[in-house]
Amino acid sequence: MLVQRISQQALRRAAFQQPAAFSRIALHKIAAPTSIATSHHQVQSRQAATQALKQDDAYQILAKQRLNRPVSPHLAIYRPQVTWYLSILNRITGSVLSGGFYIFGFSYLVASLFGWHLESGSMVAAFGSLPLLAKVGLKFSVALPFTFHSFNGIRHLVWDTGRELSNKAVQNTGWAVVGISVASAGILAYL
Repeated sequence: MLVQRISQQALRRAAFQQPAAFSRIALHKIAAPTSIATSHHQVQSRQAATQALKQDDAYQILAKQRLNRPVSPHLAIYRPQVTWYLSILNRITGSVLSGGFYIFGFSYLVASLFGWHLESGSMVAAFGSLPLLAKVGLKFSVALPFTFHSFNGIRHLVWDTGRELSNKAVQNTGWAVVGISVASAGILAYL
């Protein structure tokens, strides 16, 4: 870095003291045009032809230029990975669990104002009157987001310790979280 600054300063002094010795071609060969600031020579120049265009013509030119531009990569060109889905599901389950908690908590607080019966006894009676399949399905649908978010949180805590960070380990732990989550949600649903 120091050598580069010294050489740039030397070139600037030489160009300022003897401007005739430095032509445009020589400056391009010696140093980058942006590193030389002289008041006598214009180092970088660009000739551009312009013409007056109507707005429609300008838009058509722009549309043709856009056809030649490269298209940015999109998710559709990549092969889906388990880590994508687990990341998205972790966020969704976290939002669903926290949103459900806040909605139920707020509903419980205002239930007496609206005449709702959200006390424990009435909720147990309402749940007990459901058919067995509905009970299992309802418990599974509540247990699955909870178990998945919990086990995936443990997976992230393991990553925070610096373990299981290779590509293969991330894939394996991802599938393990899916399996353990479904199995534990099933066990909780049948309790």
